[in-house]
Amino acid sequence: MNQPIITTKEYVAGHILPRTADSHKGTYGTLLTLCGSYGMAGAALLCARGALRSGVGLLRAAVPQSVYPLLVEAIPEAVFHAVAERDGCFSAAAIPAIDEALATADAVVVGCGMGRGEEQTALVRHILTHSTVPVILDADGINAISPHILAEETRSAPLILTPHPGEMARLLDVSTAEVQANRQMVACRLAREVGAVVVLKGHRTLIASPDGEAAENPTGNPGMATGGSGDVLAGIIGSLAAQGLAPYAAAVCGVYLHGAAGDVAAARHSEHGMLPTDLIEELGSLFLQFEK
Repeated sequence: MNQPIITTKEYVAGHILPRTADSHKGTYGTLLTLCGSYGMAGAALLCARGALRSGVGLLRAAVPQSVYPLLVEAIPEAVFHAVAERDGCFSAAAIPAIDEALATADAVVVGCGMGRGEEQTALVRHILTHSTVPVILDADGINAISPHILAEETRSAPLILTPHPGEMARLLDVSTAEVQANRQMVACRLAREVGAVVVLKGHRTLIASPDGEAAENPTGNPGMATGGSGDVLAGIIGSLAAQGLAPYAAAVCGVYLHGAAGDVAAARHSEHGMLPTDLIEELGSLFLQFEK
């Protein structure tokens, strides 16, 4: 197994292309997010704002009906789809409305704060089998399925998985300690077995592709080890995928930008005092560097 490459600023710069004078919102893609539940509305907000700050042309946010009033004023840039729910979470009855939104999407993020249950599992499986655009599966989206489902379900779209070490351990039926001791090996194994790009989060996040490519991320700091940081990352990767980056490149660039924003936020607020929302606010200054 070859050593992973270390992601560089030059790699990211080569994939963040300048905007043309005659472009419009359709030029930069549509991202659909299926995130949030009653009590976890913040996850949907962080994912959406991370995506918007990363340049997506249009954000469509599908949320349970009871969550919609909590978010509509907080994310005025989004087009909302308030869909059927049960007990504050997505219901399987939401699938027709979600299919309608998915038909116009260029990528979809599933899972941030969506909750766990039979209906959420049914929704995730439906997306995996019906999406024709890249699917970014995060948090409860990952917890809703198993490697068997990922490997056996018929998928016509690329898949990006973003597990933290605990989620990776569950997926591979090993201990978290085993994951941490063999990070590259387990990331490459899962990528190969399920045919997905795998983002194994943590210190020196590893990104592995199904064909054996692997990258190690040099950016980021311990101040990012707080609830909500992963939701921002899912939004960034989804945004880049919707804008046309290949899944592996979207993951590598998204992880680098997420960590770099965290480094700027730590320098400004300290590792103890920084928040996931600070990462979002620093993304603009990072993209400015690539536009010069």
